[in-house]
Amino acid sequence: MTDSQELCLKTATELRRLIDLKSVSAVELLNAHLEQIEATNPTLNAIVTLVPEHALDMAKNVDAQLARGENPGLLAGLPVAHKDLVNTKGIRTTYGSRIYKDHVPDENALIVQRIIAAGAVTLGKTNTPEWGAGSQTFNEVFGATKNPFDITKTCGGSSGGAAVALSKGMVAIADGSDMGGSLRNPASFCNVVGFRPSPGRVPAYPSTSAWFSIPVLGPMARTVEDCALLLAAIAGPDPRVPISIDEPGLKFLDSLKREFKGVKIALSPDFEGQLPVAKSVQKVISDSGSVFESLGCHIEHACPDFSGAEFAFKTLRAWSFAATHKENIKKYRELYKETILWNVEAGMKLKGEDIHKAERERTTLFRRVMQMMQEVEFLVLPVSQVPPFDIADEYVKEIEGQKMHTYIDWMQSCYFISCTGLPAISVPYGFTPEGLPVGIQIVGRHHQDFSVLQLAHAFQQAATGSK
Repeated sequence: MTDSQELCLKTATELRRLIDLKSVSAVELLNAHLEQIEATNPTLNAIVTLVPEHALDMAKNVDAQLARGENPGLLAGLPVAHKDLVNTKGIRTTYGSRIYKDHVPDENALIVQRIIAAGAVTLGKTNTPEWGAGSQTFNEVFGATKNPFDITKTCGGSSGGAAVALSKGMVAIADGSDMGGSLRNPASFCNVVGFRPSPGRVPAYPSTSAWFSIPVLGPMARTVEDCALLLAAIAGPDPRVPISIDEPGLKFLDSLKREFKGVKIALSPDFEGQLPVAKSVQKVISDSGSVFESLGCHIEHACPDFSGAEFAFKTLRAWSFAATHKENIKKYRELYKETILWNVEAGMKLKGEDIHKAERERTTLFRRVMQMMQEVEFLVLPVSQVPPFDIADEYVKEIEGQKMHTYIDWMQSCYFISCTGLPAISVPYGFTPEGLPVGIQIVGRHHQDFSVLQLAHAFQQAATGSK
């Protein structure tokens, strides 16, 4: 491994320390990552729009601020690529759609504004499925993004390009989004960390559905500590976003160290029989119990009843897809993939009573889960019900002999949690016998995002032998 490659695979936290010490400059760090992109991206297709000149100007600005004794920000000099669903001023943003293949926004999304204000260096955009639909990263604009552990497998999605870029050291940190698992699923498939924060923790602006609380924005990184660093920069209230949480992002810079002796955890490799889960995935979740026990946790083999979650999620997802895409589909139907057309048409058939029932089911689910979580502080569950699958397959059709009827059925282990609004994280842990990564999903109590990061951090350190 070259010195440049070693530098690119250091944690973001360590890279920030090196920049502060002036042991490496922002320009040197950028050049190392551009070399890494040149060496790895042609095979994997993680970064789909690259802007090296733009990035160089930003890196030079960080170095100039440091030379003047100024503080460039929490993320000073860290190379980042933004998911191709979020607007980036002056940088092509396609949403994975042929309709917008040449689209260049004239403003940054709020999350991008905050990352840039914190001193990070934008070097491009990461690949995503068309409109972020489906946990398999491919589209007709850029093609498919391959799994870094086996290029015949998918990297997951929809923040798939971000996960692959992180896994191979093309970026130090990355932003993503998650409706039905899009931060967690690709993190699990690519052996990195993806954190779905509480709705409103990272305000989404601009948005045409400011009150809708199932989709969220969040951080991805190679370590939990790096996720917390990025979250510190992107979290915090915004008066234009009514569901934004009125707590400053800087709280996530507090120490993640915590004593977990006696803390109760509910662990279930298969949602206590509520979902089909591949045997290889179940084994990894089961094996993770020994790590939690080494931390002093008390494990109960249990899981909440997720009745109603499927109806609620599919109904509200269909409603949101119809609201977002129905006008474009009238003009550009031939430029949409079939699964999105199906989702939009399902949304167009909904009645007011369907939406009411979905919200009622979701409310009942939340109360039921929180009642259990008065007794246990965390849930430990599979992130995905399957390991990375063949890149030629759009979605999983069968799990352990049980048929999947739609393109999102195999993602229930993620979207059941999305329905609750609880913070959840995917942390790397094990591998299948074929060498494919499997993450574990840690779910915390309502708005207890920091606690989730603390347990995930302790787990990651214990699992890797870090001190």
